[in-house]
Amino acid sequence: MMKVGVAGLGRMGRAIVKRLLDVGHDVTVWNRSPGKADALMAARATLASSPNDLAQQVDVVLTILTDAAAITDVYDGPSGLLAGDVSGKLFIDMSTVRPDDEIALAGKVTAGNAAFLECPVGGTVGPALNGKLLGLAGGDPDAFARAKPILDQLCRRVDLVGPVGAGASMKLAINLPLAVFWQSFGEAFALCRHLDLDRDFLVELFAETSGAPNVLRARGGAVALALQSKDPQSATFDCDSMRKDLRTMVAEARSRGFGLPLAEKTLAVFDQASREGWGNRDCVELPAFWSAPHPS
Repeated sequence: MMKVGVAGLGRMGRAIVKRLLDVGHDVTVWNRSPGKADALMAARATLASSPNDLAQQVDVVLTILTDAAAITDVYDGPSGLLAGDVSGKLFIDMSTVRPDDEIALAGKVTAGNAAFLECPVGGTVGPALNGKLLGLAGGDPDAFARAKPILDQLCRRVDLVGPVGAGASMKLAINLPLAVFWQSFGEAFALCRHLDLDRDFLVELFAETSGAPNVLRARGGAVALALQSKDPQSATFDCDSMRKDLRTMVAEARSRGFGLPLAEKTLAVFDQASREGWGNRDCVELPAFWSAPHPS
């Protein structure tokens, strides 16, 4: 058992806290909207009064925050994670941001004589609850070795892919094919929608093809419900969150001197879906959005 703090209680943050509690850790949490901690407190998590309060109570701090601005808000300032003495503590950031954001954060943390590792993860709420995420760590080997016992409890596989910044690069890379898949599947369904085939059969058939990714096999039932205009009943990663990741991918590519034409077109579709009220819907519903009639 370790004393672990988690700052950032979105869907993934809450799932990670539940997993840490299930495997026996003493967990302290903080979120800008404290109401999200209610169920976790009932499960024996402790609520910190501020990020600084959280950092002072624990040995290891996990953060999983929306974007670079949120990271700055939570780590900096008079009540931030780094406001007090953090010597000897370990900080693991699991946010999906650009590599330069992680490099800047690592500099702040190590300036306080604390250790830092970035470890964004692949997977959604279900894998997080069951310790089946894919960890993409960036940092020095000593920090990785220190973090690995906890990461092994959260991830089915965790790899050190390079120095700080490498994990962020890999996370953007692995998310891109998934984002593009939801759009491509919507277009594929549009080509055969007029056949009026049973949606469960259709998804099962697509899942057997060479172009099917793991997500179609794992979440085929939810996709079939969405194609029937029914609630997929398993919101794990919404369209607005994917929009944020796509914008981050496009910005990172441009900073390196190249474009991502598929990602840019997919982002335009996600933007259109959000404008039409689909932003809070799960990504499995995007094929249903695109296959409906829309102006070209």
